[in-house]
Amino acid sequence: MTLSDIAAGLEVTTEQRDRGAAVVDDTDVDLRDRLAEHADELPCTPAATATLVDAYRAGTSVGDAAHETNVAPITAAKALHRCGVDGVCPLAPSRRDVVRDWLDGRLARSEAVALAGGDEADFALATYVETHAPIPEVADAVAPGGSGSHATLDDGLGGSLETPDGLR
Repeated sequence: MTLSDIAAGLEVTTEQRDRGAAVVDDTDVDLRDRLAEHADELPCTPAATATLVDAYRAGTSVGDAAHETNVAPITAAKALHRCGVDGVCPLAPSRRDVVRDWLDGRLARSEAVALAGGDEADFALATYVETHAPIPEVADAVAPGGSGSHATLDDGLGGSLETPDGLR
């Protein structure tokens, strides 16, 4: 028995309605407008934060992006962290455990700063990172492939980067 034999007695009695494709596209919304909704949660203005994100995504260092925006470098790092940008904490994950121990009251501050191995500014930024989570709506808008309208670092590679699954 073939497929044509099976389908021989079938007939279509109704037609499908074309409802179109559901599209949610908010890429025409400016990042500054998205950030304005969360202005109270950001360490600098939405305009400055958008400029920081653009500069950082273009490959500029946090310090240079801060200089372009006329904000302190630590403020720039805080803003980028709140936007969900990874890698702005100056301490390694194991040293961030020391900051968590201090926050939990298991270490004195002077001992924690010494064990963390950075300076006071590094410790202060790591403390901010540990006590302030990225803002989910802002992180979604800023993330590569997110709904933000800004270029990402791998846009020029045409999707050629893949996540390695089977490395041995």
